[in-house]
Formats: sequence, C-alpha cells, structure tokens
Amino acid sequence: MAADESNWRRRAERELPLGVVREVTRDDAALDPALSTGYVPARLLVSTLLPPDDPVRAALEKLVAEFGWALDPEAAAEAQRRQRAPRLPEPPEVREERLRRYPWASGEPGTQRYRLRAVAPNAATPDAWNVLRRARERGLELPGVGLEHVGFVAPYHSTNPYHSTNPYHSTNPYHSTNPYHSTNPYLGSSPIEEYGAVGAGGRQVVDYVGPDPAAATAKPAQEAVVGILDTGCGQHDWLDPVVDTVTFGGIGRTDPADDPERHPDLLGPLDGVIDPASGHGTFVAGLVHQKAPHARIAPIRIAGSDGLWEEQELVDALTGVIERVEAGARLDVLNLSLGYYHETPERSQFDITTAELLLRLRRAGVVVVCSAGNDSTERPLFPAAYGPWNPEPAGGAPWIDPGDGAPLVSVGARNPNGTVALFSNLGPWVQTFAPGASIVSTIPAGVPKGGEAFAGGVQPVGSDPLDGVARETVDPDDFRGGFALWSGTSFAAPVVAGLIAAELQKHPDDGGSRVKRAHAAVAAVLERLQR
Repeated sequence: MAADESNWRRRAERELPLGVVREVTRDDAALDPALSTGYVPARLLVSTLLPPDDPVRAALEKLVAEFGWALDPEAAAEAQRRQRAPRLPEPPEVREERLRRYPWASGEPGTQRYRLRAVAPNAATPDAWNVLRRARERGLELPGVGLEHVGFVAPYHSTNPYHSTNPYHSTNPYHSTNPYHSTNPYLGSSPIEEYGAVGAGGRQVVDYVGPDPAAATAKPAQEAVVGILDTGCGQHDWLDPVVDTVTFGGIGRTDPADDPERHPDLLGPLDGVIDPASGHGTFVAGLVHQKAPHARIAPIRIAGSDGLWEEQELVDALTGVIERVEAGARLDVLNLSLGYYHETPERSQFDITTAELLLRLRRAGVVVVCSAGNDSTERPLFPAAYGPWNPEPAGGAPWIDPGDGAPLVSVGARNPNGTVALFSNLGPWVQTFAPGASIVSTIPAGVPKGGEAFAGGVQPVGSDPLDGVARETVDPDDFRGGFALWSGTSFAAPVVAGLIAAELQKHPDDGGSRVKRAHAAVAAVLERLQR
C-alpha cells in the first residue's frame, strides 16, 4: 500500500533540525574569541529586562539594518501557539536590588523573540551570529541581546548534536562509508563511546524484581514536590500514584501527538529504532522516586524525542513555573537534566535572563539541580554553571548571584565503582558527583491510551513458541517490562534531586525560612555524597 503523502511529509518536517552549529576555526577565534555553539540563525532573543526605551534597542535595529535585514517581533499567532507565559511583575525592592547588579536591567524578566528578515535587494541570508560578531568587533555593548540557543537533554551517547564542531561527526552527514563510525565498530575512536553501547552503559532492557520503593518505606509527615523539565513522563506502576500533571499543567509542550513518552519513534528513517531521548523524562522521574519514594513528581515537557529544545521554550517554562509557585503551588526541587554551551560565557554578550528566572525560583525556596553534561570537558554548560564555582571564574562572570536564594547544584556522574565516569563534564563549576553510569530506572511500561508500546523494531535473536507459550531470547529494545539501564549526567542529577527531596521531608516546613531549610538539606546531602 502506498504511504499517505501527508504522513511522510509530517515525518520529514519533524526531522528538520531546530538550529545549526556555528563552527569556529582557530583563525576566527584569534579575531573574535567566540566558541562553537548551536543556535537558530534567523532569530535573536532580547531580554525584557532591557526596558522598551533603552538606547540598546535602537542600536540593535541600526546594526541589523547594515546587513539589509529587519527585526520582526514574534507573530501573535506564533506566541499563542507556543502558549507563552506573560512577563512577571515584581516588587520594587526586587528590581532595585537587581539594578545594583545590572544597572541596565530595569524591565521585567523574560525574553522577546525577534526574527531577522532580509529586506534589502541582494541581502545575505540572515544570521544572528554576524550581528553579534559585528557588535563585538566595534566594542558595542548589547546587554540582554543574544542568540536563541538550541539546548539538549543529556543521556550518553548524547542527544547533543553540538558536542563536536560537526554535528554529524563526519564530513558525510550520513555517517561516512563506515556505518560504525570507526575502524573498530564496538568502541569507536574513544573509550568513552562504550558508554553508549548496549552492555556497557547504553540504553538497555533490564528487569527489576524488588518492590516499589513507596511500598517499602514509611510515608513522611510532609511531602516534597520535585519538578522535572524534560521530555515528560510516561505511564508506570511506580510513578502513576505520585505524578502530578495538574499543578504545572499547560506549561511547555502539550500536544500528545509528539509526546516522546507515548510515541517513542517519531524521528528518523522507518527502521523501528526508538528515538535517542524517548523515555528520558520517565527514567529521570524513576530515579527521583527511588530516592524520595513519597515525593510528588511534576513533569513538564520542553524537549522532543530528539532531546532538543529552544532557549525561548526554557524561558517560557520557567516563567510559567514561577507564576504557579508565586500563586501558591508547592515546589521544593526543580530538576534540569539539560543544558547548552554558550559561545561567549565570559563576555558581556551573555544574557542573564535565565539566571535571573532561576534566582527568582531559588528565592522562593526552590532548590535547582542541574546535570553537568556528558562531553568530558571543563567548558561550562548552562544552566549548571550558574551555580558556585570553586575557584571563582577568572575576572568574574557576566551573571551575578547575590547569594540570597536556595542552592543551585551542578552534578556530574560516577561509575558503579564510585569513580567519576569518563564522559562526565568536570571543572570548578561542578559541585558534586552521583551515580549516573549503568544505572537502573523506570521506562514507560505497557501501551498508553492513544500511544504506542515502548518497543522498537529490533527482534530477539531466537524465538521458538511451544504449545502456545511465547519463548524467545531477550528482545533488546522491548521496554514494556518498565525498566532500563542507561548512562548520563542526566541521571546523576535526579539522584541528587531525590536525595534533597527526601532530606527536606525529614524536616517539615513549619513556616520558617524555606531558603534556610533548603540550604540545610543541600548541605547534608552534599556531605553524604563526599564521604
């Protein structure tokens, strides 16, 4: 039967990348010391912390016009489609405190997306990188103006297509004439690649015969709530009783048709292979549940089955979460197993909006836990690098933390034997390490209503039914049993988030300072992890 054209076209449109990789050569870096990053070329983000009448806005428009381009605000229909949250009002004392740190930031926190449009005859294709680069060349300060970065969730073998200057790892985007990417098809060119292989830490079917942690532990006097910004959360017997989809419902991506926890194979060729980030959010939730069995889990979906998300999506989701928290919704810990690499992390062209939104949550007593990334580098990954550095960054950093909020904790991964996983990022901005390699957790089980079984097209090696009994070897990508083994700093972070939630549950909120309570809980957990 011929395939319906609309089906293949929709699938092809899903496969279009969210952005591009900006490759920086050594010669480029000698003139302009920016680094490679992933971003959307035709867009600029302007922080709404920059007031409408600030001269920077006029300078930006003039600079864009030099290229024969114009700045178009995001269309109203597009804004409505993305369900963007309104900007956040704030008390005068909060604004006054921020102005002492950033004298230009008198507006309300948030970002406005602008699209670059060619208007002059023979104008080059718009590219936001060129606008910011010209500003740097002239020494022109554009506070609050930045690229729209493309971020990723981070299971190893990463959904980050930017961890090399070539997102395809080869000059051939179809993975070279050698389909195994190396003369050794089992390890690749680096030992860390074994973490992506089944049997060595890659996503793998396992079984679990122990009890639900909630059934094996006493219920605390007070529950904790852990928010998870990720790929969502699928059905699972462990998680169904504790997952709350109402309190923060409507934030992020909400279309069930592209939910990677319900539809595991949305991208790529029709080969039945489960997408790289499908199940990621459920796996993260299961790790929180193992460490804090009675904590309520609030999943918020901002990434797709490819693991990618746009910076505006993160800003909008955080804005929505802040609104609900300030309206009375409870949130104790926020887990962010995601990140992106900024091209100029030590320069003035670094937008501090996300850092300020996280600070606002932290001032409300919410602990933020972030994964450190899987690229075996000291290069700072954000938002993990917004936490404290030891030692401090040389010359300071563009973002300034006044130190009056709950902690932001960045987490790298350990191997089962306690050593640091070779893939894990590290450096002065990584505060702690937790189990994150070859770790077992939950994966969507069964067949959700309107969804698909979490099973791929690879078949077991052998099958021999007998007298109506199904007999076969292990099916390597049939996860309907509900458990898997996986690796990544993505999974070290929720271990810490769960430990912090459990520690908070030991000390009920008696109306005192939630920030002090959060610091005490984090200090206890970090001390335990360092033993």
